[in-house]
Amino acid sequence: MVYLDNKLLLWINGLSGKFRLLDNIMELLASDYLVPVLFMLALISFWITGDNTNDRKKHQIGILIALISMGLCNWAVYIINGIYFRPRPFETHEIYLLFYQPTDSSFPSNSAAFAFAIATAILMINKKLGITLYCIAALYGISRIFAGIHYPVDIIGSAFLSWVIVYAMFKLKPLLMPILNNVIRVAKILCLA
Repeated sequence: MVYLDNKLLLWINGLSGKFRLLDNIMELLASDYLVPVLFMLALISFWITGDNTNDRKKHQIGILIALISMGLCNWAVYIINGIYFRPRPFETHEIYLLFYQPTDSSFPSNSAAFAFAIATAILMINKKLGITLYCIAALYGISRIFAGIHYPVDIIGSAFLSWVIVYAMFKLKPLLMPILNNVIRVAKILCLA
């Protein structure tokens, strides 16, 4: 598994440094800004859209679950990083680095966990937007491998972790409904829903 992970990393990262335009695109995708901002804009627009009041409330509940899941994923990554530290690819391989050198553990990828948590939660309530966000999350993960800051297993592990947490949150949805309804009620009072 480690052999395959390293081979895939070296193959994907081996494409970097050859075409400046591709490097620029992947560097932009891998940044800590573009994809997170796109996801937040998607969530905001999804929050206020819907054909009727019931659709809008369904979207809002899904977004709240996505945000809770994202927080739980970040917490899980923090715990895993405290237990297991995996050096970044640029620390263990001679690779082309397009990005600054993060100092935290490579596995699992916190940024990929964030993206996949939101994409998974939205997919469970809106297939079209969810698939779009999944494609963006996958590109985000690939760009971070391309940039030399993550191994493929880091991204796959984050996607799996996100799926498990989001699935658990949707299973717990009936228990969370009173809290979620109150949050939406307060948002309506503040003219935010």
